[in-house]
Amino acid sequence: MFMYKPTISIYGKRNAGKSSLLNAITEQEVSIVSSIEGTTTDPVKKSMELTPVGPVVFIDTAGIDDKGELGNLRIKKSLDTARRTNIAIYVMDILDIDKEYLNNMEILFKKYNIPYILVINKIDMVDENYIDKLKLEYPHGIFVSSTKRINIDKLKQELIKKIEEVEADPPIVGDLVPYNGKVILVVPIDKQAPKGRLILPQVQVIRDCIDNGIKCYVLRDTELKSGLEDLEDVDLVITDSQIFKKVDKIVPKDIKLTSFSILFARHKGDLKKLVDGVKTINTLKNNDNILIAENCTHNTTHEDIGRVKIPTLLQKKTGKKLNFHFKTGYDFSENLEKYSLVIHCGGCMVNRKEIQSRIMLCNEKQVPITNYGVLLAYLNDILDRTLEIFDY
Repeated sequence: MFMYKPTISIYGKRNAGKSSLLNAITEQEVSIVSSIEGTTTDPVKKSMELTPVGPVVFIDTAGIDDKGELGNLRIKKSLDTARRTNIAIYVMDILDIDKEYLNNMEILFKKYNIPYILVINKIDMVDENYIDKLKLEYPHGIFVSSTKRINIDKLKQELIKKIEEVEADPPIVGDLVPYNGKVILVVPIDKQAPKGRLILPQVQVIRDCIDNGIKCYVLRDTELKSGLEDLEDVDLVITDSQIFKKVDKIVPKDIKLTSFSILFARHKGDLKKLVDGVKTINTLKNNDNILIAENCTHNTTHEDIGRVKIPTLLQKKTGKKLNFHFKTGYDFSENLEKYSLVIHCGGCMVNRKEIQSRIMLCNEKQVPITNYGVLLAYLNDILDRTLEIFDY
């Protein structure tokens, strides 16, 4: 199953009918529809239930043939959505068949390993003979009219088929701990903890334990020692990365220990590459540029992990003066080559495809990348212990 809703992005030239197609699929007026080119200026997201696969997210993008300085920014924003796209729909106006734009998008889809559906829209504008000729040229295309709702059900069925073929997200702990096993989650309640609720990675680990028949115990670090005394045969302790050192001292060495962030490094990305990335720290030099990349935006404090704690610990560990740069949200891919290391957050707010795409972009630029949990384990000299559960 998907831990996140599969993301389906709709691409095409201006006025190809992308927005009207999304409205037809969702049976709602999600996007503004107009005959004026460039009506959609920013990616528009819409969640819906697609029976029988469940919830999905659609993204309606701006035209890939937009013009001018502002148009180029819109194109970039549209194409950036490919990093988090599981399935693409490419829409062509039947009165404007443009192979060059299609070929360019096919290159992008191949780069990010995105399966796509070719949709040729506005078939109500031409006669059957013309449609039959185009079907010979584009045998895998789906010919629709979004305004007349022609063949929309056929498109939905093809979409469902594609979703079912896409590799589902792997489990978080379900393949690491046996059925009926015991896991302890160590959840510190500090100034940054949300009042009255758990943070997303903690909730997702709990749900994964429930789905896989694993007994899950949630404790604060202050009750961890007595909790371990109450329980026998604990298979795994999972902690917040910021209290690694404290928890490492409490948990006996015969009990495996890791962090939420390291679990998500494997679940969403490529744990081996992130571990390889952290090992390049001993090669850092004075004035090297380090990118701290976070997906969510939040108010920073004097205890902020990405903007305060990690820079302080890293400079202390290396003895070097380093230049730290910060990016949040989906702003990631610009000028990666100027960095000696990328340190990424756990990525709890984005899907697996986005994190894997970011790792791929770093590999292309030969820039090492790691994440918060792997880095903090390394800085606390317990990385080897935190990787034991993975047989790494």
